[in-house]
Amino acid sequence: MAAGERTLNEVQFLTVAEVASVMRVSKMTVYRLVHSGHLPAIRVGRSFRVPEQAVHEYLRESYVGVESA
Repeated sequence: MAAGERTLNEVQFLTVAEVASVMRVSKMTVYRLVHSGHLPAIRVGRSFRVPEQAVHEYLRESYVGVESA
């Protein structure tokens, strides 16, 4: 196992509604991110579950900092 990887029983999965709450966006926005491949998810029945770490990584990579002049 590579450094930083977790076993499946250590991974915390979030529902689409929980991801939307964390990101403060609509559930439709989360669905779009999942379907476009920007946010990894697994399908459980008819719903999706997103690894919590993937949400934090997405937000970290998407962060737009203000550069000083």
